[in-house]
Amino acid sequence: MAFQLLKSVAQETLLNMETIKKEKTFDSVKMMRETRDKISSETQNMTFEELKDYIKKKLTESKSKLVGQA
Repeated sequence: MAFQLLKSVAQETLLNMETIKKEKTFDSVKMMRETRDKISSETQNMTFEELKDYIKKKLTESKSKLVGQA
């Protein structure tokens, strides 16, 4: 009996809950796509050597550490 009552209250609560939508302040997928498109347009006609130089330059400018480096 107690279980039935608890189950009934839980079901009613779920039915009465409203979906809360939270406004995004940052869209990571959009940023990734924009960055990918920018890099693609900047490098589309580069040779392999030019591409290597481009990557070295960007890494130096951003002072980012490479994956696996401390």
